Amino acid sequence: MVLNYIWIAFFFIAFTIATIRLVCFGDTEIFTEIINSTFSSSKNAFEISLGLTGVLALWLGIMKIGENSGLIHTLARWLNPVFGKLFPEIPQGHPVMGSMFMNMSANMLGLDNAATPMGLKAMKELQELNPQKDTASNSMIMFLVLNTSGLMLIPVSIMVYRTQMGATQPTDIFIPTLLSTFFSTLAGVIAVSVSQKINLINKITFSFLIGLSILFATIILLFIHVSRKSMDTYSTLTANIILFCVIICFIISGLRKKINVYDAFVTGAKEGFTTAVRIIPYLVTFLVGIAVFRTSGAMDVLVEGIEKLIGFIGMDTSFVGALPTALCIKSCL
Repeated sequence: MVLNYIWIAFFFIAFTIATIRLVCFGDTEIFTEIINSTFSSSKNAFEISLGLTGVLALWLGIMKIGENSGLIHTLARWLNPVFGKLFPEIPQGHPVMGSMFMNMSANMLGLDNAATPMGLKAMKELQELNPQKDTASNSMIMFLVLNTSGLMLIPVSIMVYRTQMGATQPTDIFIPTLLSTFFSTLAGVIAVSVSQKINLINKITFSFLIGLSILFATIILLFIHVSRKSMDTYSTLTANIILFCVIICFIISGLRKKINVYDAFVTGAKEGFTTAVRIIPYLVTFLVGIAVFRTSGAMDVLVEGIEKLIGFIGMDTSFVGALPTALCIKSCL
Protein backbone atom coordinates (compact mmCIF):
# COMPACT_ATOMS: atom_id res chain seq x y z
CA MET A 1 0.00 0.00 0.00
CA VAL A 2 2.89 2.37 0.77
CA LEU A 3 4.29 1.83 -2.73
CA ASN A 4 0.90 2.81 -4.12
CA TYR A 5 1.00 6.15 -2.29
CA ILE A 6 4.63 6.80 -3.24
CA TRP A 7 3.98 6.15 -6.91
CA ILE A 8 0.85 8.33 -6.98
CA ALA A 9 2.75 11.09 -5.14
CA PHE A 10 5.43 11.11 -7.86
CA PHE A 11 2.83 12.08 -10.47
CA PHE A 12 0.77 14.51 -8.39
CA ILE A 13 3.83 16.38 -7.14
CA ALA A 14 5.31 16.45 -10.65
CA PHE A 15 2.04 17.83 -12.05
CA THR A 16 1.89 20.52 -9.37
CA ILE A 17 5.50 21.64 -9.90
CA ALA A 18 5.12 21.56 -13.70
CA THR A 19 1.93 23.65 -13.53
CA ILE A 20 3.67 26.25 -11.35
CA ARG A 21 6.57 26.41 -13.82
CA LEU A 22 4.15 26.86 -16.73
CA VAL A 23 1.85 29.45 -15.12
CA CYS A 24 4.36 31.42 -13.05
CA PHE A 25 7.53 31.16 -15.13
CA GLY A 26 6.21 30.59 -18.65
CA ASP A 27 8.00 27.28 -19.13
CA THR A 28 6.05 25.96 -22.13
CA GLU A 29 8.37 22.99 -22.65
CA ILE A 30 7.99 21.39 -19.23
CA PHE A 31 5.06 19.09 -20.03
CA THR A 32 6.69 18.00 -23.29
CA GLU A 33 9.85 17.12 -21.36
CA ILE A 34 7.86 15.16 -18.79
CA ILE A 35 6.06 13.11 -21.45
CA ASN A 36 9.33 12.45 -23.28
CA SER A 37 10.89 11.29 -20.01
CA THR A 38 8.16 8.66 -19.61
CA PHE A 39 9.03 7.20 -23.01
CA SER A 40 12.78 7.25 -22.45
CA SER A 41 12.53 5.78 -18.95
CA SER A 42 10.28 2.97 -20.22
CA LYS A 43 12.91 2.17 -22.83
CA ASN A 44 15.66 2.30 -20.19
CA ALA A 45 13.72 -0.10 -17.97
CA PHE A 46 13.55 -2.66 -20.77
CA GLU A 47 17.24 -2.20 -21.61
CA ILE A 48 18.20 -2.70 -17.96
CA SER A 49 16.20 -5.92 -17.83
CA LEU A 50 17.72 -7.02 -21.14
CA GLY A 51 21.19 -6.36 -19.76
CA LEU A 52 20.39 -8.46 -16.71
CA THR A 53 19.11 -11.41 -18.73
CA GLY A 54 22.51 -12.90 -19.53
CA VAL A 55 23.82 -12.45 -15.99
CA LEU A 56 20.65 -13.90 -14.49
CA ALA A 57 20.80 -16.89 -16.85
CA LEU A 58 24.46 -17.51 -15.96
CA TRP A 59 24.17 -17.40 -12.18
CA LEU A 60 20.80 -19.07 -11.85
CA GLY A 61 22.24 -21.82 -14.03
CA ILE A 62 25.15 -22.21 -11.61
CA MET A 63 22.75 -22.14 -8.65
CA LYS A 64 20.62 -24.87 -10.24
CA ILE A 65 23.69 -27.12 -10.38
CA GLY A 66 24.17 -26.47 -6.66
CA GLU A 67 20.54 -27.26 -5.93
CA ASN A 68 20.47 -30.51 -7.90
CA SER A 69 23.76 -31.67 -6.40
CA GLY A 70 22.60 -30.92 -2.85
CA LEU A 71 25.35 -28.34 -2.26
CA ILE A 72 22.86 -25.55 -1.52
CA HIS A 73 21.08 -27.76 1.04
CA THR A 74 24.41 -28.61 2.67
CA LEU A 75 25.33 -24.93 2.79
CA ALA A 76 21.95 -24.11 4.32
CA ARG A 77 22.53 -26.66 7.11
CA TRP A 78 25.95 -25.19 7.87
CA LEU A 79 24.51 -21.69 8.04
CA ASN A 80 21.52 -22.59 10.18
CA PRO A 81 23.18 -21.86 13.58
CA VAL A 82 23.77 -18.21 12.59
CA PHE A 83 21.00 -17.57 10.08
CA GLY A 84 18.52 -19.39 12.29
CA LYS A 85 18.95 -16.62 14.87
CA LEU A 86 18.48 -13.80 12.34
CA PHE A 87 15.70 -15.52 10.37
CA PRO A 88 13.68 -17.49 12.95
CA GLU A 89 10.70 -17.81 10.57
CA ILE A 90 12.66 -19.82 7.98
CA PRO A 91 12.51 -23.62 8.44
CA GLN A 92 15.78 -25.20 9.51
CA GLY A 93 18.02 -26.11 6.55
CA HIS A 94 15.76 -24.48 3.94
CA PRO A 95 17.60 -23.87 0.60
CA VAL A 96 16.85 -20.13 0.75
CA MET A 97 19.60 -19.81 3.36
CA GLY A 98 22.10 -21.00 0.78
CA SER A 99 20.77 -18.51 -1.77
CA MET A 100 20.99 -15.66 0.73
CA PHE A 101 24.53 -16.62 1.68
CA MET A 102 25.62 -16.73 -1.98
CA ASN A 103 24.10 -13.29 -2.51
CA MET A 104 25.83 -11.80 0.53
CA SER A 105 29.12 -13.46 -0.40
CA ALA A 106 29.02 -11.90 -3.87
CA ASN A 107 28.19 -8.53 -2.31
CA MET A 108 31.09 -8.84 0.12
CA LEU A 109 33.41 -9.48 -2.82
CA GLY A 110 32.02 -6.40 -4.56
CA LEU A 111 30.72 -8.44 -7.50
CA ASP A 112 27.36 -6.80 -8.21
CA ASN A 113 26.65 -8.79 -11.38
CA ALA A 114 26.85 -12.06 -9.46
CA ALA A 115 24.95 -10.76 -6.42
CA THR A 116 21.85 -9.51 -8.27
CA PRO A 117 20.61 -12.88 -9.66
CA MET A 118 21.23 -14.62 -6.34
CA GLY A 119 19.41 -11.86 -4.46
CA LEU A 120 16.40 -12.11 -6.77
CA LYS A 121 16.34 -15.89 -6.35
CA ALA A 122 16.57 -15.59 -2.56
CA MET A 123 13.76 -13.04 -2.43
CA LYS A 124 11.59 -15.26 -4.65
CA GLU A 125 12.11 -18.19 -2.27
CA LEU A 126 11.35 -15.97 0.73
CA GLN A 127 8.11 -14.91 -0.96
CA GLU A 128 7.15 -18.58 -1.33
CA LEU A 129 7.53 -18.95 2.45
CA ASN A 130 5.63 -15.72 3.11
CA PRO A 131 2.11 -16.41 4.48
CA GLN A 132 0.93 -12.88 3.54
CA LYS A 133 1.79 -12.48 -0.13
CA ASP A 134 0.92 -8.77 -0.24
CA THR A 135 3.11 -7.86 2.76
CA ALA A 136 6.87 -8.24 3.23
CA SER A 137 7.69 -10.86 5.85
CA ASN A 138 10.14 -10.29 8.70
CA SER A 139 12.67 -12.50 6.92
CA MET A 140 12.35 -10.47 3.73
CA ILE A 141 12.89 -7.25 5.68
CA MET A 142 15.98 -8.61 7.43
CA PHE A 143 17.42 -9.90 4.15
CA LEU A 144 16.77 -6.57 2.44
CA VAL A 145 18.57 -4.72 5.24
CA LEU A 146 21.54 -7.10 5.06
CA ASN A 147 21.60 -6.70 1.29
CA THR A 148 21.27 -2.93 1.05
CA SER A 149 23.58 -2.12 3.96
CA GLY A 150 26.27 -3.38 1.60
CA LEU A 151 28.64 -5.36 3.82
CA MET A 152 31.78 -5.48 1.70
CA LEU A 153 35.22 -7.04 2.09
CA ILE A 154 36.65 -6.20 -1.32
CA PRO A 155 34.91 -3.28 -3.14
CA VAL A 156 35.94 -4.40 -6.63
CA SER A 157 33.05 -2.83 -8.59
CA ILE A 158 33.39 0.56 -6.90
CA MET A 159 37.11 0.70 -7.64
CA VAL A 160 36.44 -0.24 -11.27
CA TYR A 161 33.86 2.55 -11.58
CA ARG A 162 36.29 5.05 -10.04
CA THR A 163 38.99 3.97 -12.48
CA GLN A 164 36.61 4.39 -15.42
CA MET A 165 35.68 7.88 -14.20
CA GLY A 166 39.35 8.90 -14.05
CA ALA A 167 39.89 8.94 -10.28
CA THR A 168 43.53 9.65 -9.38
CA GLN A 169 43.53 7.01 -6.64
CA PRO A 170 40.66 4.55 -7.24
CA THR A 171 41.63 2.55 -4.14
CA ASP A 172 41.23 5.47 -1.72
CA ILE A 173 37.83 4.15 -0.75
CA PHE A 174 39.03 0.65 0.18
CA ILE A 175 39.38 0.96 3.97
CA PRO A 176 36.58 3.57 4.39
CA THR A 177 34.25 1.21 2.50
CA LEU A 178 35.13 -1.72 4.75
CA LEU A 179 34.51 0.32 7.89
CA SER A 180 31.35 2.10 6.72
CA THR A 181 29.65 -1.05 5.38
CA PHE A 182 30.58 -3.02 8.50
CA PHE A 183 28.98 -0.49 10.83
CA SER A 184 25.99 0.16 8.55
CA THR A 185 25.27 -3.58 8.48
CA LEU A 186 25.70 -3.86 12.24
CA ALA A 187 23.37 -0.90 12.82
CA GLY A 188 20.80 -2.29 10.38
CA VAL A 189 20.79 -5.75 11.97
CA ILE A 190 20.42 -4.29 15.47
CA ALA A 191 17.59 -1.97 14.38
CA VAL A 192 15.63 -4.74 12.64
CA SER A 193 16.29 -7.19 15.49
CA VAL A 194 14.87 -4.71 18.00
CA SER A 195 11.83 -4.13 15.77
CA GLN A 196 11.25 -7.87 15.25
CA LYS A 197 12.11 -8.77 18.87
CA ILE A 198 15.03 -11.01 17.83
CA ASN A 199 17.41 -11.79 20.68
CA LEU A 200 20.99 -11.17 19.53
CA ILE A 201 22.53 -11.70 22.97
CA ASN A 202 23.70 -15.29 22.63
CA LYS A 203 26.95 -17.20 22.19
CA ILE A 204 26.48 -17.99 18.49
CA THR A 205 25.75 -14.41 17.42
CA PHE A 206 28.58 -12.97 19.50
CA SER A 207 31.02 -15.55 18.12
CA PHE A 208 29.96 -14.72 14.56
CA LEU A 209 30.34 -10.96 15.13
CA ILE A 210 33.74 -11.42 16.75
CA GLY A 211 34.89 -13.64 13.88
CA LEU A 212 33.63 -11.14 11.31
CA SER A 213 35.34 -8.28 13.15
CA ILE A 214 38.63 -10.21 13.19
CA LEU A 215 38.28 -10.90 9.45
CA PHE A 216 37.72 -7.21 8.68
CA ALA A 217 40.61 -6.16 10.92
CA THR A 218 42.91 -8.69 9.24
CA ILE A 219 42.03 -7.44 5.75
CA ILE A 220 42.63 -3.84 6.81
CA LEU A 221 46.02 -4.74 8.32
CA LEU A 222 47.00 -6.69 5.21
CA PHE A 223 46.14 -3.92 2.80
CA ILE A 224 47.14 -0.89 4.85
CA HIS A 225 50.82 -1.48 4.05
CA VAL A 226 50.26 -2.25 0.35
CA SER A 227 50.73 0.35 -2.38
CA ARG A 228 47.63 1.79 -4.01
CA LYS A 229 48.36 0.13 -7.35
CA SER A 230 49.03 -3.25 -5.76
CA MET A 231 45.86 -2.96 -3.67
CA ASP A 232 43.76 -2.58 -6.79
CA THR A 233 45.47 -5.55 -8.47
CA TYR A 234 45.39 -7.89 -5.47
CA SER A 235 41.81 -7.13 -4.43
CA THR A 236 40.43 -7.63 -7.95
CA LEU A 237 42.47 -10.81 -8.44
CA THR A 238 41.42 -12.24 -5.07
CA ALA A 239 37.72 -11.58 -5.61
CA ASN A 240 37.66 -13.14 -9.06
CA ILE A 241 39.72 -16.17 -8.00
CA ILE A 242 37.28 -16.82 -5.15
CA LEU A 243 34.30 -16.46 -7.47
CA PHE A 244 35.71 -18.82 -10.08
CA CYS A 245 36.57 -21.33 -7.35
CA VAL A 246 32.92 -21.20 -6.28
CA ILE A 247 31.85 -22.07 -9.84
CA ILE A 248 34.33 -24.97 -9.93
CA CYS A 249 33.06 -26.23 -6.56
CA PHE A 250 29.48 -26.26 -7.87
CA ILE A 251 30.52 -28.20 -10.97
CA ILE A 252 32.56 -30.69 -8.91
CA SER A 253 29.59 -31.21 -6.58
CA GLY A 254 27.46 -32.00 -9.62
CA LEU A 255 30.02 -34.50 -10.89
CA ARG A 256 30.23 -36.20 -7.49
CA LYS A 257 26.45 -36.63 -7.39
CA LYS A 258 26.53 -37.85 -11.01
CA ILE A 259 23.93 -35.37 -12.22
CA ASN A 260 23.80 -33.98 -15.76
CA VAL A 261 25.60 -30.70 -15.06
CA TYR A 262 24.91 -29.30 -18.53
CA ASP A 263 21.15 -29.94 -18.35
CA ALA A 264 20.99 -28.52 -14.82
CA PHE A 265 22.72 -25.34 -15.96
CA VAL A 266 20.38 -24.93 -18.94
CA THR A 267 17.32 -25.43 -16.72
CA GLY A 268 18.55 -22.77 -14.31
CA ALA A 269 19.40 -20.43 -17.17
CA LYS A 270 15.81 -20.70 -18.42
CA GLU A 271 14.64 -19.58 -14.97
CA GLY A 272 17.00 -16.62 -15.28
CA PHE A 273 15.35 -15.56 -18.52
CA THR A 274 11.90 -15.88 -16.95
CA THR A 275 12.99 -13.78 -13.97
CA ALA A 276 14.37 -11.05 -16.23
CA VAL A 277 11.04 -10.83 -18.07
CA ARG A 278 9.08 -10.85 -14.81
CA ILE A 279 10.85 -7.78 -13.39
CA ILE A 280 10.21 -5.58 -16.46
CA PRO A 281 6.80 -4.26 -15.29
CA TYR A 282 8.24 -3.29 -11.89
CA LEU A 283 11.20 -1.51 -13.47
CA VAL A 284 8.96 0.38 -15.88
CA THR A 285 6.56 1.36 -13.11
CA PHE A 286 9.11 2.99 -10.86
CA LEU A 287 11.54 4.32 -13.44
CA VAL A 288 8.66 6.17 -15.11
CA GLY A 289 7.47 7.56 -11.77
CA ILE A 290 10.98 8.67 -10.82
CA ALA A 291 11.58 10.18 -14.28
CA VAL A 292 8.40 12.26 -14.04
CA PHE A 293 9.34 13.41 -10.53
CA ARG A 294 12.88 14.34 -11.58
CA THR A 295 12.03 16.01 -14.91
CA SER A 296 9.39 18.24 -13.34
CA GLY A 297 12.06 19.74 -11.09
CA ALA A 298 10.57 18.28 -7.91
CA MET A 299 13.74 16.30 -7.22
CA ASP A 300 15.84 19.48 -7.43
CA VAL A 301 13.50 21.25 -5.02
CA LEU A 302 13.73 18.34 -2.58
CA VAL A 303 17.53 18.09 -2.75
CA GLU A 304 18.04 21.85 -2.43
CA GLY A 305 15.78 21.89 0.62
CA ILE A 306 17.76 19.07 2.23
CA GLU A 307 21.05 20.83 1.41
CA LYS A 308 19.90 24.05 3.07
CA LEU A 309 18.69 22.15 6.12
CA ILE A 310 21.97 20.23 6.44
CA GLY A 311 23.97 23.43 5.97
CA PHE A 312 21.83 25.25 8.54
CA ILE A 313 22.70 22.76 11.27
CA GLY A 314 26.39 23.04 10.39
CA MET A 315 27.00 19.67 8.73
CA ASP A 316 29.03 18.97 5.59
CA THR A 317 26.72 19.08 2.54
CA SER A 318 29.09 17.35 0.10
CA PHE A 319 27.04 14.12 0.20
CA VAL A 320 23.79 15.83 -0.80
CA GLY A 321 24.63 15.65 -4.52
CA ALA A 322 24.36 11.85 -4.33
CA LEU A 323 20.90 11.92 -2.76
CA PRO A 324 18.90 11.72 -6.03
CA THR A 325 20.50 8.36 -6.77
CA ALA A 326 19.99 7.16 -3.19
CA LEU A 327 16.36 8.30 -3.16
CA CYS A 328 15.67 6.56 -6.48
CA ILE A 329 17.21 3.31 -5.27
CA LYS A 330 15.31 3.51 -1.98
CA SER A 331 12.03 4.08 -3.79
CA CYS A 332 12.61 1.11 -6.11
CA LEU A 333 13.47 -1.11 -3.13
